[in-house]
Amino acid sequence: MINSKDFIPFRPDLKEKARDNRRNMNRPEAKLWYEILSNRKLLGYRFLRQKPVLNYILDFFCPKLKFGIEIDGESHDEQVEYDKKRTSNLNEIGIKLIRYSNADVMCNLEGVYWDIEEKIKEREKELCSP
Repeated sequence: MINSKDFIPFRPDLKEKARDNRRNMNRPEAKLWYEILSNRKLLGYRFLRQKPVLNYILDFFCPKLKFGIEIDGESHDEQVEYDKKRTSNLNEIGIKLIRYSNADVMCNLEGVYWDIEEKIKEREKELCSP
């Protein structure tokens, strides 16, 4: 497991793809991003958008908490399996990953944001326990 001073590895070729993704936000991502930026409850946390980690690009990532947020589009069986593998690989290096659907963000942003706040509190406790 990595600690907060360790470099989080990523494939160098993902850097340009992440940059393109940052320039072309979809509506659910933009909606959640602006909510994260404007909500005072998260002032102590810096989130990065489209952050390369390992072989993946995370929609939102907080380095301080080693905490990622993913917004998923329509799922099919292959995508669900890929997402499980991705989550498992990230967990192995100490990154906690949570997921929301596009519909969750677009129809229930307040609920999604409340859930993120709760997950951040849980993550802080995990990182502070011996």
